Amino acid sequence: MHFVSVFKWGDMMISLLGFTMMACFIFLIVTRKMSALLALIVVPLVFALIGGFAKELGPMILEGLSSVAPTGIMLMFAVLYFGIMIEAGLFDPLISKILSIVKGDPLKVVFGTAILAGLVALDGDGTTTYIITVSALLPLYQRLGMNPLILTCVSMMSFGVMNMLPWGGPTARAASALKLDVNDVFLPLVPVMLGGIVWVLFTAYILGKKERKRLGVMNIDLSRDLSQHQQAAALESNLRRPHLTWFNALLTIALIVALVLGILPLPVLFVIAFSLALLINYPNLDIQKKVLGAHADSVVIVVALIFASGVFTGILSGTHMVDEMANSLIAIIPEELGGYFALITAITSLPLTYVMANDPYYFGVVPIIAQTAEAYGIDSVEIARASILGQPIHAMSPLIASTHLLVGMAKVDFGDHQKFIIKWALGTCTVMIIVALLTGAISL
Repeated sequence: MHFVSVFKWGDMMISLLGFTMMACFIFLIVTRKMSALLALIVVPLVFALIGGFAKELGPMILEGLSSVAPTGIMLMFAVLYFGIMIEAGLFDPLISKILSIVKGDPLKVVFGTAILAGLVALDGDGTTTYIITVSALLPLYQRLGMNPLILTCVSMMSFGVMNMLPWGGPTARAASALKLDVNDVFLPLVPVMLGGIVWVLFTAYILGKKERKRLGVMNIDLSRDLSQHQQAAALESNLRRPHLTWFNALLTIALIVALVLGILPLPVLFVIAFSLALLINYPNLDIQKKVLGAHADSVVIVVALIFASGVFTGILSGTHMVDEMANSLIAIIPEELGGYFALITAITSLPLTYVMANDPYYFGVVPIIAQTAEAYGIDSVEIARASILGQPIHAMSPLIASTHLLVGMAKVDFGDHQKFIIKWALGTCTVMIIVALLTGAISL
């Protein structure tokens, strides 16, 4: 009993317990000894019991679950909404239009790659983005003799920026981990994302111009370069709704505008948009089941992770581990660096999110940083924003399955891809950090 009491009431011991828990959590995920879903639940439970907090577990976990419920709802309906848009063929005309515009000009092809990947990435899923972009454009790259590393580089850069959208994952995780409103985290980042998109287009211009100089412009018939994606779309024509393309496009634009303006809370907007999209596109109940079933796996995984994170953060806060861990860090950090915590977080997010998956970083590291920064008067919402700015580098991480999918589909070497993209991805992060400082999304 004395052992438990020391762990429960001793500040230093609680801090040590918290750091040990974080180390175990990160180790288990990085080494793939345990899935993120299980680690988010099992690890804090075990350490809470070791610390003598068994009686308080119920209220702590319920508090944590309540705090992430809006984010979980938002993600569930966001994934389903964009799943419906993909099934209905919203992006098919875009692909056809891009192929008809770029013709045989390498510069236009690279621009088309950036635009297509960015638009498809609106669904927040790297796998979908890479499958559609590479399937549509790889035959064109091969026909023109273009470097496929440009395809993988520009596609990944576009996704790295667009993945900062609230339903993309990192923003939602940061908001959940710090118990913040997603709108408060995301809306000030809109100019930052625009800066990142401008850099991606600049990169596309530089790379495309080099390819145009090397290859010249060819006059080719793209009607024979029908992509695998378009062929698959024809096979799934029973789900395609070409006569509703304008409705789906207007609904999606209206949704994005409403999200940016903050007309209603994000979960409410996605619930409404999802209901309209499903009702108008697939009024038949059997087809509705088919469409929803096709995306059920990804929905369950994403939502389960969010609610599991509620268990983690509920215990982390309820046991005061995060408070004592922050106090320990404050004691060793030079006071003159305290005011730069947001910038430090943004810079360190680059290497940390490369070597770590999003879950251990946002649920394990970011809460400690935020709690420490608050001691220097820096709001946790700035830390949340800063932590997201390393996503273009995170998209390169070998820990992400979609990264291997991209290089595999494009038939390029993983190492060659990493060497090719690194300077351009670093440029994206640098531009976004500068814009964040200039716009006040993060402050010095």
